[in-house]
Amino acid sequence: MTERSAALIDDVPAAVSPAGTYPGTHSVRGLAAGLVRTARPRQWVKNVLVLAAPLAAGHLLSAHAVVQLGVVFVLFTGCSAAVYLINDARDAEADRAHPVKCGRPVASGQVPVPVAYAAGGALAVLAPAAAGVLCDTDTAALLAGYVIMQLAYCVRLKHVLVVDLVIVTTGFLMRAMAGGLALGIDLSRWFLITSGFGALFMVAAKRYSELVLMSRLAERTAPTVGPQPDGPSGAPQPEGTGAGSQSEAPVGLAASRALLGEYTTGYLRFVWQLAAGGAVLAYCLWSMETGASPHGWLPWRQLSMVPFILSVLRYAVFADAGSAGAPEDVILRDRALLTIALAWAVLYVLAVVNR
Repeated sequence: MTERSAALIDDVPAAVSPAGTYPGTHSVRGLAAGLVRTARPRQWVKNVLVLAAPLAAGHLLSAHAVVQLGVVFVLFTGCSAAVYLINDARDAEADRAHPVKCGRPVASGQVPVPVAYAAGGALAVLAPAAAGVLCDTDTAALLAGYVIMQLAYCVRLKHVLVVDLVIVTTGFLMRAMAGGLALGIDLSRWFLITSGFGALFMVAAKRYSELVLMSRLAERTAPTVGPQPDGPSGAPQPEGTGAGSQSEAPVGLAASRALLGEYTTGYLRFVWQLAAGGAVLAYCLWSMETGASPHGWLPWRQLSMVPFILSVLRYAVFADAGSAGAPEDVILRDRALLTIALAWAVLYVLAVVNR
């Protein structure tokens, strides 16, 4: 599934009346459904990263930790939903003129703009406040900082070269830190470096894939004298990235990523390759340092370097082919990548249990 396909799932209503209004617009049920759709449920999977720090430190074996992490997951989901609601309310007028975004609940009128602002503002205040009560002040400060940073991104920073990559990467890193802060875990410098470079790798690969797709679509829609090559033969593509789906995709890709055309494929390739190397190096140093005195039968943590490196190499295949525009689809639909990830998880759990 391409990024465009994902956008279609999130943005286009299931049925629109001939008058252009969403069925059930004025009902409480329709309003509630619109608010949920605006909160982007497909994106909630990103918040599973709150488990990263506790998993790395081996703090997932108590009921208290599980409950606390569940609370952090819900609160982070609330913060991200607040940002989506406010962003869509702010962009409602522009979205109505967009061929795809016009189907979003706020733009289509299913959710009134004042309601979106009110719901987003309430979540932006209540989620960090609840974290201060249910978790601690550090977690509350992190969530408040996340909301402020993301709103600044929506208003201005998404139009600034390089800064847009840094903001999105930082959002992933803050998710990875949240679980550790909530449980009072000292975050390892190697964990932060690995997480940061890993997030930058996926963000830059996503942008690179979007730019490659945009370039291919521009070539296909441009007048041609004769047959043109259709990209690298044999390049792996996730489901839904064939010629048929890509021919539908470009209407809004450049518009939804206004800054994308200012990057070059060479620069974005450099960034994701640099980030991939940084993530691998940091993880290896982390594994060698913390696993210097192996316990159990084998040095499990050091052995976990093998599937970690393989997973980066496997994901890089999709990134290089320009088909990593929807990271969740690449990860969940590639059996080889899932198998490698499972092998890494088993080795890492053995390392934690035998430390």
